[in-house]
Amino acid sequence: HVQLVESGGGTVEPGGALKITCAAPTDSYKAYCLGWFRQAPGKEREGLAIISPYGKTKNAETVEDRFTVSRDNRKNTLYLQMNGLKPEDTAMYYCARGLSSFCYRSSTQYDSWGQGTQVTVS
Repeated sequence: HVQLVESGGGTVEPGGALKITCAAPTDSYKAYCLGWFRQAPGKEREGLAIISPYGKTKNAETVEDRFTVSRDNRKNTLYLQMNGLKPEDTAMYYCARGLSSFCYRSSTQYDSWGQGTQVTVS
């Protein structure tokens, strides 16, 4: 599996912004759907945003107007721009590669998960 590496997490005040990054070591991920997920302590993993190899995106309703997913296939990198952060956004954030170029909401359709980057809003 391609090992994805998240970075850019940290602590931010409510209302602030943060951009987290997911890097793949090779360009093999270019043909796949990519997704951002998060998991807070005691809660189930939640899908946030998905992006097709061609740049078509879909956000979860909970972050619809605040988060923006993008990708740069030349740099083998996935991004999540988060604005208007709230304390309830506090969680470990993960990126993952889909099983194909088709994007699905369910985390079961993703493999090659990164180890996560912590985002704390306080």
